[in-house]
Formats: sequence, C-alpha cells, structure tokens
Amino acid sequence: MENAVAEKSIPLLAPYKMGLFNLSHRVVLAPLTRQRSYGNVPQPHAVLYYSPRTSPGGLLIAEATGVSDTAQGYQDTPGIWTKGHVEAWKPIVEAVHAKGGVFFCQIWHVGRVSNRGFQPNGQAPISCSDKPLMPQIRSNGIDEAMFSPPRRLSTEEVPSIVDGMRVDGVHGCMRPQ
Repeated sequence: MENAVAEKSIPLLAPYKMGLFNLSHRVVLAPLTRQRSYGNVPQPHAVLYYSPRTSPGGLLIAEATGVSDTAQGYQDTPGIWTKGHVEAWKPIVEAVHAKGGVFFCQIWHVGRVSNRGFQPNGQAPISCSDKPLMPQIRSNGIDEAMFSPPRRLSTEEVPSIVDGMRVDGVHGCMRPQ
C-alpha cells in the first residue's frame, strides 16, 4: 500500500518499461566523465563507484566511453575499442547486474574537441568540420584548453569508419560542428 501511494504521488518512483528493460523507478545515474580510466582502460576501482549507486531495477549510464583511439580528447577516459577494454568493463557491469541494475554504455567520439596530443601518431583530430574550437578556460578559471585544428572527414571516408550513427550534440562535440 505504501509503495502504491508513493508511486502515485512521486512519479520518479513509479516503475517504467523502457524497451526491453523494466525499471523499478525513473531515477537514473547520469553519465559523469570521471577521468580515472588510466591508459583508457576501466579500472577495478570503478566497481566501487558504480555498485553502490545501483538499485534493483535502476538504470546507470556509464561515463563517456571512447569508441576508437581517435575518439579521445580527455585524459584517462575509458575506451571500448579493444578486447582489453571490453574485459575491463565486465566486472563493473557484473557488479551492477548482481544488484539487479541495468547498465548502459555511453559511447562517444569527441571529434574536434581534442588535440594532437590525444591522437594516434599526433595526427589532427577527425571531425565533420575543419573549423577549430576556440580555446576555452578550464573549470579552475586559470588554465586554457587548447584544441588542434581538425581534419574534416570526406563523405567517402565515413563508410570505412561506421555503419551508422546517433548524434549526441552536447558540450561542443559533433553536432554543433
């Protein structure tokens, strides 16, 4: 009876069917870029981050996870483009599942929000635009984030990279480019 009253008065606590997933409530752990995946490999301590935030039937969305070595633009963000990355994610996902949670991987490619220092062989970041981002003041209010001029992909190159896509257009990543 108490749950029925709570569900009617607090919609966030009401169950929700999301495609194949039956969520017990609508409170979601939003993705947070933690920058603690040294060498772009999810670390064992990530279990200690995600597991306590799991509830039965709850949804957790992983931090932004690079889809390739050219997708990187921030220090120590996780990847999922190698077998080693996939294996490193498994104990994290298993810990969430053990508590009855649902885990989604947020994949990303930062496009021009990168610089040559993050790119294989120091190449220019790839993007859908050749327009560079302007330098931005970092959150400490002092340092400046610098972005290398990107290389625009040609239409002919796109099929050799992806079969399809869904655009996430926040924080200067692909869509505004």
